[in-house]
Amino acid sequence: MGNTLKNRKNLIFALIIAVLLGIPLQTIISGDDIYSQIKKFNFVLQTANKNYVEETDNHKLVEAAIKGMLDELDPHSVYIPPKKLKKVKEDFRGNFDGIGVQFNVFEDTITVISSIAGGPSEALGIQSGDKIVKIDGKNAVGIGRDEIPKRLKGPKGTTVNVDIKRGDETDLLSFDIVRDKIPIYSVDAAFMLDDTDIGFISINRFMRTTHIEFLDSVAVLKKKGMRKIILDLRGNPGGFLGQAFRIADEFIPNGHKIVYTKGRKASFDQDFMSHPGGVLETMPVIVLIDAGSASASEILSGAIQDLDRGLIIGETSFGKGLVQRQFEIGDGSAFRLTTSKYYTPSGRCIQRPYEDEKQYRNFAGRLEMKEGMNMNHEIEVLRKDLPADSIPPIFKSLGCRNLLGSGGITPDYVIKYDTITVLSRKIRRANIFFKFALDYMNMFGADLKEEYKTNFKDYYRNFEIDEDAVEMLKDMAKTKKIEWDDEDFNTDEEYLKISLKAAIARTIWGNNEYRVIFSDLSSQTIKAAELFPEAKQIANL
Repeated sequence: MGNTLKNRKNLIFALIIAVLLGIPLQTIISGDDIYSQIKKFNFVLQTANKNYVEETDNHKLVEAAIKGMLDELDPHSVYIPPKKLKKVKEDFRGNFDGIGVQFNVFEDTITVISSIAGGPSEALGIQSGDKIVKIDGKNAVGIGRDEIPKRLKGPKGTTVNVDIKRGDETDLLSFDIVRDKIPIYSVDAAFMLDDTDIGFISINRFMRTTHIEFLDSVAVLKKKGMRKIILDLRGNPGGFLGQAFRIADEFIPNGHKIVYTKGRKASFDQDFMSHPGGVLETMPVIVLIDAGSASASEILSGAIQDLDRGLIIGETSFGKGLVQRQFEIGDGSAFRLTTSKYYTPSGRCIQRPYEDEKQYRNFAGRLEMKEGMNMNHEIEVLRKDLPADSIPPIFKSLGCRNLLGSGGITPDYVIKYDTITVLSRKIRRANIFFKFALDYMNMFGADLKEEYKTNFKDYYRNFEIDEDAVEMLKDMAKTKKIEWDDEDFNTDEEYLKISLKAAIARTIWGNNEYRVIFSDLSSQTIKAAELFPEAKQIANL
């Protein structure tokens, strides 16, 4: 009787664990080996609960067991605790409930970078540079970064009171902000390169609204005369595969396989085919990638490269060819499980080896190439750049160019990021550009706005950082105990002045204009603009 009751309890526990982990019940009931493993887990958990020297937290123990189990699979199968899951859903849903400001913490104080367009803070006149010193009457100076969203976010329709220190004003300004739905944009920049017909669109992730955002940006830029497009996926870690497919479908003519997936279970096998009517099927395209471009970014850039639709420029991508599906557990947590691998149209799986997770996280296995054009990825060139035993599998594009399998998407033109000196790195790390912009606007903002009358193009073409502004930068660096090096400054003078000009522009106009100014400095963007004849040739446009 006792053993029967114990076995029944074990079975019930196994069924509960199975439901939590999404294991089919028939697998448990059929007496598969998984049942004996769950019994083993149950025995360890119950024994620890009864006999451990101190009181155990069974919730933490089970979470640790789930994490450990997923760690044994691959680096992208992960457990997501309840608090993090809420943030993940916000990021990929495309909105959250809050007050609508972008902020940074400077000298322990929440400082507004900008109010989000259409949000409640913008409607109340909250400005770049405003310092939030109290939230609902409680001191907000010195609170942890993780605490700030908890106090500012809340359900739509609820009110939060903030006290703000603005510039040199003596009295604090008090605002009652009614929280609202705040959009999160995945297209973070869309503009025309100055005096060209080249549009530039940057996508920072692939979430539910990305395809719509992209089409909206394309429509705006076409009205401004866009005839060519640079698509910036640098630093884009991926997201929804379907969104990357839809954007690729806008470039690819009807009837081509854009990406396909294969898993152990046939239900996870899918072919994603292009459809007629893409809005960019005849427009030359160049895609920018780097080591931070992963997953969905590699699906999009891989399709463009495999189907000879355009050029890929920059540095080799991350190398993630695994597809995850998210399973919610029921207690507010979830886990992502790798269910298939994806393949580019030519059959490439660009996943790097991940057995050594530390090396994997340090980008081991990426095909690092020397700078220069290699549109046909000639083997002779590869042999000069890579050891003989590391030449990857060779695939063929639609037009029979060589393509490199494994180790990420290798660009058709490799061009590295520009390097900067120690002085510039220290200034950037200390967030001095942002502080400079705030102080500069406090002193000269009224005159600046009067001179340019919110005309960004006039500012972009004519405003220059003068010697007085450089002295301001130098004084700020010294207050942060950064030793000023004239030789470093002379080397990086253009970078530093453009960084200051861009930071000021962001406080007046926003992130899009900030990126416009930096495009002048980016060697990768400059090279991309020069290579459209090759992009047109390869796509037969």
